[in-house]
Amino acid sequence: METGRLEADSRRYYRNGWRLLEQTKIAGMRMDQITKDEVEKLQFPGSASNGNNALRTLRRMYSKAKEHKMIFEVPDFALFKEHGRSLRLNDEAERRLSAVADQPLKDIIVVMRDTGMRNARELYCMRVENVDFDAGTIFTPDSKTESGRRFIPMSSRVKQILEARCEGRSEGWVWMSRYKGKHIGEGMVYRQWARARQAAELPRELVLYCARHDFGSFVLAKTGNLKAVMNAMGHGDVRSAMVYQHPEGEIIRNALNARHIPRPTVPDDNQASA
Repeated sequence: METGRLEADSRRYYRNGWRLLEQTKIAGMRMDQITKDEVEKLQFPGSASNGNNALRTLRRMYSKAKEHKMIFEVPDFALFKEHGRSLRLNDEAERRLSAVADQPLKDIIVVMRDTGMRNARELYCMRVENVDFDAGTIFTPDSKTESGRRFIPMSSRVKQILEARCEGRSEGWVWMSRYKGKHIGEGMVYRQWARARQAAELPRELVLYCARHDFGSFVLAKTGNLKAVMNAMGHGDVRSAMVYQHPEGEIIRNALNARHIPRPTVPDDNQASA
């Protein structure tokens, strides 16, 4: 992992995966003695995606071990079933978090909700020279996918936040770290997030990335333009963007209520004459 050609995000992913595996009994077992049943008995803290982080790391380890001819058979174990993110970091959650959050988290929540940017890969490493205040856009030069290279429109409140953070500068990181020459990292933001979420009495399942889900759901509901949402969020596959299409509860509710509204009675001719 340290010497291979891996993206920084992949390195972090596998480091976290090993951290989870290291706390299980298989960490002390020989890889050629670990069976499918042993792996599928493992339990990990947090969500299913957290457990799959560990299992995908184990798969990577087996792949490398087989590549180096250290083992000849790889157990075919299943991943945990993930249900995807259904929680949204909505207006109420933002209001409660803003009352208790420290900076830069308070600003980050607003920017994520109003841009739909990926936090670690796009937002934290945003640069001043990629923010065009005249055009009202943010350019993301590097992202998870090729379609992630895009121009993102700024809302009025995002523009206000970024103008304050970029004031007097023409280059450099927008979200500067306290370490010279570096931008803020996931660790620091996560610690702020965990404290604020607990203080705001919000569910543990609500993660900062839910702000991206909220952006997609809100914009698609308001515009009905799936292509525009895909472009704004950097999705190349329509199936990825379809998760933001939710049946509008208000529309369904109104339709059902209309069915039961009493129809006005129309008097017959005799009644009208009388």
